[in-house]
Amino acid sequence: MKLKANDFKPYLRVLDYCRAYTGRILSALACMTLSSAFGVVPPWLVRNMIDDVLNEGNGTALNLIAAGMIALYVLKALFAYGYMYLSAWVGQKAIMAIRLELYDKTQRLSLRVLYKRRTGEFLSRITNDVSTLQNIISSIVVDLVIQSFYFIGFLGFLFYINWKLTLVTFLVIPPAAFVIDRASAKLRGIGGDVQEQLAQLAAIAQEALSSVRIVRSFATEDIETGRFDAQSGKHFKSIMKGTQTRGVLEGFVEVALFIAMAPILWLGGRDVLAGNLTTGELVAFLIYLGLLVQPVRTISRAVSSIQQGAASADRIFEILDEQDEVVLPARPVIPRNLGGSVAFEDVWFAYEGERWVLSGFNLVIKPGEKVAIVGPTGTGKSTLGDLLLRFYDPSRGRILVGGTDLRELDLKSYRRKVGVVPQDPALMKGSLAYNISYGCDASGEAIKKAAAMAGIDEFISSLPNGYDTEVGERGVTLSGGQRQRVAIARAIVREPVILLMDEATSSLDALVESQIQGAMNVAMAGRTSLVIAHRLSTIREADRIVVLGEGRVAEEGTHDELIAKRGLYFELYSLQSGESDTLREAPRKGESVRD
Repeated sequence: MKLKANDFKPYLRVLDYCRAYTGRILSALACMTLSSAFGVVPPWLVRNMIDDVLNEGNGTALNLIAAGMIALYVLKALFAYGYMYLSAWVGQKAIMAIRLELYDKTQRLSLRVLYKRRTGEFLSRITNDVSTLQNIISSIVVDLVIQSFYFIGFLGFLFYINWKLTLVTFLVIPPAAFVIDRASAKLRGIGGDVQEQLAQLAAIAQEALSSVRIVRSFATEDIETGRFDAQSGKHFKSIMKGTQTRGVLEGFVEVALFIAMAPILWLGGRDVLAGNLTTGELVAFLIYLGLLVQPVRTISRAVSSIQQGAASADRIFEILDEQDEVVLPARPVIPRNLGGSVAFEDVWFAYEGERWVLSGFNLVIKPGEKVAIVGPTGTGKSTLGDLLLRFYDPSRGRILVGGTDLRELDLKSYRRKVGVVPQDPALMKGSLAYNISYGCDASGEAIKKAAAMAGIDEFISSLPNGYDTEVGERGVTLSGGQRQRVAIARAIVREPVILLMDEATSSLDALVESQIQGAMNVAMAGRTSLVIAHRLSTIREADRIVVLGEGRVAEEGTHDELIAKRGLYFELYSLQSGESDTLREAPRKGESVRD
């Protein structure tokens, strides 16, 4: 029975989470040792009862043995309770710490890493993989330790009674160890496959539930159920493969030990007849040999479970070991007086390799200036917003905010000074007040003022529970326009220095868009604002419009200046507005209108 050093590496890392509870661990080990010791002695008392009581008729010895049996099992039970409680307490504390660290890590992972996997896969690692590891720590490892104590105790008595018979018994150990070693390696692979299939199952369920409106709109419930059923079948096959392997392993160990019983009975019987062994010693030897089956079987089961648990641990630590793409500075600058200037200096960025989304992008935004970013799809408009929030770092070049390189700023403090209104404002489950003040400690008055500026205070006040109204998961109880206004209020209440609006009205109809536009203008007043726009009609009043093309600034100017240039902006605007012919007949800048 062999476990390689690599098999224990994940568990050695888990032990790091237990260091704070060394006292409880030592107490648990003491309880394990004592419980095992009290559990090993009874068969030896049986030997005394046969040889000293039944053969010699010693009544006093019989009373003492009976009382001793009761005392031993009471003490064994008490200390067993102690080690079970203490080990479970330490194990649960360690698992809580691992789960919290894993969750925290997923909150901070680079978007590049998060987008490579489906959300359900991360959820599976936080729930299923951690639960598997919890089972290993709380029960399997405890069983491994306690049964190892029993194994050593039983083995000690076997050698003490008759070492020759014990050696005969252990002739079957080498082939058993070989089978267990091979089976354990296979079980680790199967364990990894089981958890992977379960992660895929969770991902399918998560996708379908989060897109339930799409699923029902296209009447694809049966298709999604079929996908889930097919993946469930794969998961079932993986589980059954592991069950088969474990069953063969445990059965082989048990059969091997009982096969050893036949020669033991024959050789032991001959020793009793020859006077080399007493009847009580032979009976005690056979009892110890029978009891030895349980720790061996439990240890073999624990070994196979440890292999599977190691696969879950590997998946957990794979996430924990993921390198952060955005490296925090050793001595971050706290942006107390940030100022509102933003400068992109020769910024290059690619999501993969050298497929540049931005290539030598330069832009300076003055404090309080309202700048709109427009351009064809795929030119890097939203990427600029992600870089400004430092979801990514530029591959080359740098971004200055208030004259300081963004990579030198304390990230949390900086982001608290940036208000964001995204295209799809996902609200959190909770009240409207909670969602507006999300991420900041705002008073009720500040929340109400921000809602009024966003044009949603009247609607909220008309609700039966007002600002305490629950919005449901992702704000599904609100209309698109209402969610957008809440998002604007959420950005305003932070009193940001910089306001980032990433296509904030692109999913709204024209009427709602015009209503939201007023709230956006109020929010942007006096703040440095970067508006990433798809609908060009919403940014006509911007101080400056920057047109992206091939990853850099293609044009910039006011709306009228860009229309007069008849360049890329002119083409985009005329296509959207449906005024292509009228605009083409308009005079260029500097030309006079002919009658």
